[in-house]
Amino acid sequence: MKFFIDTANLDNIREAQDLGVLDGVTTNPSLMAKEGITGDANVIAHYKAICDIVDDNVSAEVIATDYEGIIKEGEALAALNPKIVVKVPMIKDGVKAIKYFTNKGIKTNCTLIFSAGQALLAAKAGATYVSPFLGRLDDISTDGLQLIEDIRLIFDNYGYPTQILAASIRGPLHIVACAKLGADVITAPLAAITALLKHPLTDSGLATFLADHAKASGK
Repeated sequence: MKFFIDTANLDNIREAQDLGVLDGVTTNPSLMAKEGITGDANVIAHYKAICDIVDDNVSAEVIATDYEGIIKEGEALAALNPKIVVKVPMIKDGVKAIKYFTNKGIKTNCTLIFSAGQALLAAKAGATYVSPFLGRLDDISTDGLQLIEDIRLIFDNYGYPTQILAASIRGPLHIVACAKLGADVITAPLAAITALLKHPLTDSGLATFLADHAKASGK
């Protein structure tokens, strides 16, 4: 399973990259705004900076919601760096645009997926990734993990190469559950990724080993 980090914070991206487990980055307009990145020129410069840190797979989202606008923005984003994956919303013109990008060899990430039917349409159009939002479904008392399971079943039934990119991850248990269900990718904040490192028995066991070593060494 691939690990993407869901942020526009360069320090967090560097830390995840240095950990040695990072496969990509997902961003969106909200994450850019959170980092104070505004204006087209600054946003483009920020995408380039992210591409300089990671090895591949930088999702850059279009703002347009009409077909022509999505195509124009998407082609401009894709031209920035071969690592760019054009992030397109799950709307009618978005699906049409994904088909266009697929025919042009441009990688896409269909975002804001909340149903298996939406994922199926995106896969039919040739999306590289679909991004079901688990946490947001959980927030409205709907089982987000069930959606991952349903999409996995459908994609496996028909051999769709589209990868399931589990998004809106809220913690380490979400990550492990997605791995069990066969998600191809998760994207999560740095805190959720690093939380996988932690277990109280690891901490206590290491403390015991170090204490025993100190006693044996006469320290």
